Amino acid sequence: MEAFLEITDTTELWNHAQDWVMANLITRSSLIQTGWLVVGLLTGILASRLLAGRFNRWHENASKQWLKQLIFAIRSVLIPGVAFLLMLVYPHIADLLSVGSKFARLFHNLLGAWVIIHFLSAFIRHPLLSRWFSLFIWCIAALNIFDLLEPAIEQMDALGFTLGKTHISLLTVIQALITFGIVMWGATLLGRMSEHHISQVTQLTPSLRVLIAKMVRTVFFVFAFVIGLNTLGIDLTSLAVFSGAIGVGIGFGLQKVVSNFISGIILLLDRSIKPGDVIAVNNTYGWVNQLSARHVSIITRDGKEHLIPNEQLITERVENWSYSDRNVRLKIPFAISNKADVRHALALMMEAAAETPRILKSPAPNALVTSIAGGVFNIELRAWINDPAKGISNVSSDLLLNIWEKFKQHDIPMPAPSYDVNIKSMEPLPTARTQS
Repeated sequence: MEAFLEITDTTELWNHAQDWVMANLITRSSLIQTGWLVVGLLTGILASRLLAGRFNRWHENASKQWLKQLIFAIRSVLIPGVAFLLMLVYPHIADLLSVGSKFARLFHNLLGAWVIIHFLSAFIRHPLLSRWFSLFIWCIAALNIFDLLEPAIEQMDALGFTLGKTHISLLTVIQALITFGIVMWGATLLGRMSEHHISQVTQLTPSLRVLIAKMVRTVFFVFAFVIGLNTLGIDLTSLAVFSGAIGVGIGFGLQKVVSNFISGIILLLDRSIKPGDVIAVNNTYGWVNQLSARHVSIITRDGKEHLIPNEQLITERVENWSYSDRNVRLKIPFAISNKADVRHALALMMEAAAETPRILKSPAPNALVTSIAGGVFNIELRAWINDPAKGISNVSSDLLLNIWEKFKQHDIPMPAPSYDVNIKSMEPLPTARTQS
């Protein structure tokens, strides 16, 4: 490189460049190494095309999301993975042919970085985190290619300080981030798998399944945190110094978070609210979709999902329409004229209830007179349903329409509208005079 910097003549620079290319790139050793890389890539392309159909079938038949992600990750690194494996065999070929392996080492590092980045990026959902991870892996590969990885590690380890018996440096910080990232990712994966298996245990109630899944997931995260600290060589007893400060922080800054977490555990233990229940709280009516550590997800009839804090469900009044019994009674009021046959009208209301879907036969519907006033009979139909999650207003509307059609077919008179006319004064209205 210094020889190139000392050259000022363009022609001489071009000649030196040609000599360097002929001496380093266009040689028997470099051509063999490049040819072996091309063989590896072509083999990977061939394997990818031959296995494309099988990968598609495996991906479609996979029943679990993590298995789909794994199949997709393997397929995305199949070409560089095959080339990487073939490059591992090259040292033996180099010994047989008595050639070097300088470029083979470069290709091996680049292919390894390619495989790691594409494989793990399939499991990283956050785009920014995926880009940072890719940049980190490429930096390690570049340092390793130029034999600068070990000096860089030594420099990062030197940039630090000692706290008690623990040495904290830039290297330990990077190791901590990598370690915690791996163990937390593993804890998340194990938590999802355990939650999926627990949700399939039909012998447990829905609320108990949710409670066990949340507790198992919390245990996984606690173990991952402890394992991460032990891997870094941090003494756990030193954390006792900060217990008072953590308690104060929880008491002030995390008060609502802890309150919602404890409230969620209480809801799961007493089973007052469970997935599938139909509840109403603060003018929000819908069915419970999911219970989490911080909130309860409620989906209304219009498709909106409301996240209600657990603490609110503990401290405020909640209507649970399916707590002990999923049956809900509907009241359909109606008014007819006093000239109508009331008993016939009540019988028609019972017929309308029998012909309306979702109305239960048992408990049986009931039609009765609620009051008589001003020449009007106020009657009411009371019927039961056992699926309030499908809506209340729609079945009430069907009942009203059926009753109205029955009354119209059998000439049940409706009460005539009455109006109150108030005359404020009897003074004559002014009239215009005309001249003759």
